[in-house]
Amino acid sequence: MAKNQSRKPGRDVRGGTGKRVRRQPPKSQGRPYRKDDRHQGYVPAGKRRQGSASHSNLIEGRRAAAEALDAHIPLRRALVAAGAGGHDGALDELVARLEERGVKVEYVGRDRLDSRSSQGAHQGIMLEVEPFEYATLNDVIDASGTGDALVLLLDHVTDEGNFGAIVRTAEVVGASGVIVANARAARVGTAAYKTSAGAVLHLPIAQVSNLATAVEQLKEAGFWVGAATEHAHDDVWHAPLEGRVCLVMGSEGSGVSALVRKRCDFECKLPQRGRVESLNVAQATTALCYEWLRRCMLKDEGDE
Repeated sequence: MAKNQSRKPGRDVRGGTGKRVRRQPPKSQGRPYRKDDRHQGYVPAGKRRQGSASHSNLIEGRRAAAEALDAHIPLRRALVAAGAGGHDGALDELVARLEERGVKVEYVGRDRLDSRSSQGAHQGIMLEVEPFEYATLNDVIDASGTGDALVLLLDHVTDEGNFGAIVRTAEVVGASGVIVANARAARVGTAAYKTSAGAVLHLPIAQVSNLATAVEQLKEAGFWVGAATEHAHDDVWHAPLEGRVCLVMGSEGSGVSALVRKRCDFECKLPQRGRVESLNVAQATTALCYEWLRRCMLKDEGDE
C-alpha cells in the first residue's frame, strides 16, 4: 500500500483475483444490538458462552473481597471460615455487605479454604466470581451497525492486566467490541474486571476458535482490517484508520502471527524517537484507538 494512499472502508476491495469485489455484510442472526445496547452490557439470549472456572475466578483475602464489592464484580457466592464470625468485626462487616448485595454466604471449614487457596492468604474469606458470559462474533458485528465502527482483535494477548486495560480503552473510545481467541489467550477474570474498571460488563467480548476466519468475516461486514506491527512501512498517521476498522493487536512476545497478518488489508506502527524498544500492547492500543477516534471526531465536525 502506498504511504498516503486513501482507502475507503466498506467500499470496493480487491479480491484474490485482482478484480474489485463489493463486500456485503453477513445477515445477522437473532436480535441485533441496538445502537445503545453496546453500553448496557447486552448479549442476546442463547448466544452467551461461559468462561471456564479457574483460579482467575476466585478472589481471596479481605481487602480483595472489599475491592471486588466496590468494583461491582458479579459474584456467585462467598466462602467464609466457620466460627470466624461474631468476634471479628472486619469479617462481619464484609459478610454484611455481601448479604446486602444478595451474594450467597456459605460457612466452610478452614481446610477447604486452604485447599482452594492459590496464595495461602485467604484470611478466612474467599469469593467465587460468576463465569463471564462471552458474546459471539455476530454479536460484535451487529453492535457495529452500518456506519463508522472500531473492533479490536487480540492475537493471543495473554496478560490479563493488559487485556483488561485494552477493554477499558475500547469502551472509552466507543468501540463495538473486542475479539479474542478461545485458547492461549487471556480471559475475563478478576484481574480483567479490575484493570478494565468494569468495562468488561459494558461491551461485547467475543471468543472465537480461529482468528484468521474471524478476520474474513469482519471483512465481509465492511471492515478494513489493520495489523499493528513494528514491521509495518506506514506509521499510524498515514494508515487508513477511519471508518469501519478492525485493529489487530499482537501478543506480548511474538506480535501478530504471520497467518493473521497475511489476511489484513494494511499494517501500521507507532513512530518513536526514544531508545526503549516499544510500548506494551495495552499502551499501543490506546494510542491507535485514539487516532481512530480523532479522525471520527474530525469527520463529524466536518459534517455539521
